[in-house]
Amino acid sequence: MKAIVNVALKQGVLDDQGKATHHALDTLGFKDVVKDVRIGKQIIMELNALNEEEAKEEVTKMCEKLLANTVIEDYQIEIVG
Repeated sequence: MKAIVNVALKQGVLDDQGKATHHALDTLGFKDVVKDVRIGKQIIMELNALNEEEAKEEVTKMCEKLLANTVIEDYQIEIVG
């Protein structure tokens, strides 16, 4: 079973890396194409879990304890067969 965790800064938290990337894209000629950029991270894990519910519960614990700073970041978990 595989878990895919996407972590991104919460709305309202300044994303310096996203701002710099947006500026670079503007400079490269994509000014009229890109409205905003937010940078996040993706974590992919192979799990030993009995079922999807157990997998999601364990990955949620991992996010709360280590993978995401829940004060300033949101996360989404996808469990793949």
